[in-house]
Amino acid sequence: MRRATTTSVSVPMRAWLSVWRTLRWYHRYTVEGIENLLGDEPVLIVGYHGRPMAFDMCILTVELYERLGYMPHGITNGSVDSVPGLRWLSDGLGFFAGDESGIADAVARGEHLIVTPGAALEGSRSARHRYEVDWGDHVGYLRLALRHGLKIVPVGAAGCDDGYIGLNDGYELAKRVGMPRGWALWFGLGPLGLFPFSPPFPVRYHQIVGSPIDLTARGPVDPDDRKALLRLHRKVTGTVQTLLERALARRDGAGEST
Repeated sequence: MRRATTTSVSVPMRAWLSVWRTLRWYHRYTVEGIENLLGDEPVLIVGYHGRPMAFDMCILTVELYERLGYMPHGITNGSVDSVPGLRWLSDGLGFFAGDESGIADAVARGEHLIVTPGAALEGSRSARHRYEVDWGDHVGYLRLALRHGLKIVPVGAAGCDDGYIGLNDGYELAKRVGMPRGWALWFGLGPLGLFPFSPPFPVRYHQIVGSPIDLTARGPVDPDDRKALLRLHRKVTGTVQTLLERALARRDGAGEST
């Protein structure tokens, strides 16, 4: 197993590690089931997108970097490449915008991929919608896993919807004002004011990494068979929803308030 080193680390990587290590401490992050990600077999890590960013998934990348010696490769919105600052960060972290050619090389090296299919739709909702998996009928992540022969490892966390109080549906507002597809215009309230000018509330995060899901356990799956993909999609989303509820019960059962 590789171990993280401090030599030859890019500026984006140093910044990423510094920010998310700080937030790991701030949110008193704990994780169970991480042994499901410590093997040599590459997998596609699939998780819920809390508001307004997938904080727990970002912290998980740091946990894995420290344990495995590499940064899991995030799969980002393709529009990231059109924003110079975001592209610089994404490239420096080894993230991919969609199913790029570099993904096959990463998989061949035995490195994990990580994605949040809910993206801006899930991460920019109002406070009326908390801990509700909403990936629509988007099955691209399943096609990605099948193309590269990857199992799915589902993830859910308590705390990820409690850092800010969502004031609006940012995805719908972005569409109304003509922002690019996949972006959100979201307003959330933290302890010192509006996001991003306020830090999040110091809620505790408890994350659960589920057991790997073998998409081909019952036989080969055609990536173009939408009915088969939707059946698998319901299984994965149902599993992530269960993990969210279990994480909340574990955290709250331990006497932690939000």
